[in-house]
Amino acid sequence: MTSDFVGRSLAVAIGFGADHLFGEPPVDFHPVVGFGWLMKRLEAMIYADSRTAGTAMCAIGTGLSYGIGVLGTRLLGDHVATTLAVATSVAGKMLADEAQAVWSALERHDLPTARARVISLVGRSTTDLDEVAISRAVIESLAENTVDAVIASLVWASIGGAPTVLAHRAINTLDAMIGHHSPRYENFGWASARLDDVVNWIPARIATIAVAVVRPARARTVWKIVGRDAAQHPSPNGGVIEAAYAAALGIELGGTNRYGDRVEERGILGEGRIVRTADISQAVTLSRRIGLLCALILPLVVALGTSALRRPLGIESAGR
Repeated sequence: MTSDFVGRSLAVAIGFGADHLFGEPPVDFHPVVGFGWLMKRLEAMIYADSRTAGTAMCAIGTGLSYGIGVLGTRLLGDHVATTLAVATSVAGKMLADEAQAVWSALERHDLPTARARVISLVGRSTTDLDEVAISRAVIESLAENTVDAVIASLVWASIGGAPTVLAHRAINTLDAMIGHHSPRYENFGWASARLDDVVNWIPARIATIAVAVVRPARARTVWKIVGRDAAQHPSPNGGVIEAAYAAALGIELGGTNRYGDRVEERGILGEGRIVRTADISQAVTLSRRIGLLCALILPLVVALGTSALRRPLGIESAGR
């Protein structure tokens, strides 16, 4: 394993640690916020109720982010650029802080505050949610976003450094902006939604394995519940990780969600008890543990695998 791969592994781990310690950059200087603003301007220029226009927006946004990653790598070097890209792409601390803020409001039996805070985590209607429904919403969002905003960033940073992790963050941001079901975005957001499913497919399975590893006593239950229930969820990735969280925590997730005038049935994931407020803290702990495990192990696994592939192909010796 070359020093370059070791350096990449350290860069990913340091970027993850920076997010854990410091959280998100200020809004005025946050690259993801700036990217979202730019994509809104682009949408205003090219929007049409067609998959073609939406595919163009997805390609432009993803290509731009990848190019920024390439430029950053050339200017700063792979290790520094990767560290900065991971630190600004991973959002584990923000997710944990928001989840804990909702938990705190529920502990005070302050439903209005809890409903207002949970909006930052979910897209479903929250005005009529009770304590159980809010707790379920937080845990489901925490599970899905731990894949999207933590594990997937670590996977793509390990594979390609700053360019690929920034491209992934662009795809995920575009999915959040235009990838949802609505009259305006059903066609325009199609490409972003489908591409987001593709780039998060492997990270969702890696996260599920990590859940079983950090909860060994529940590992067999995790495999059983994921295999039995995940397909009920409309998302090919959300169902996998939500089922894993349900099994690991011994609770039931899923059910009926309302998005404005649209009602979505997600099936029941798990075979445990009804969600309690205290389960939010347990889910936060689970997310932190699988994030830490993946930050430490994934870059090294990718480095070892890449190094093993390079040797029989003669890539390392070709440059000597």
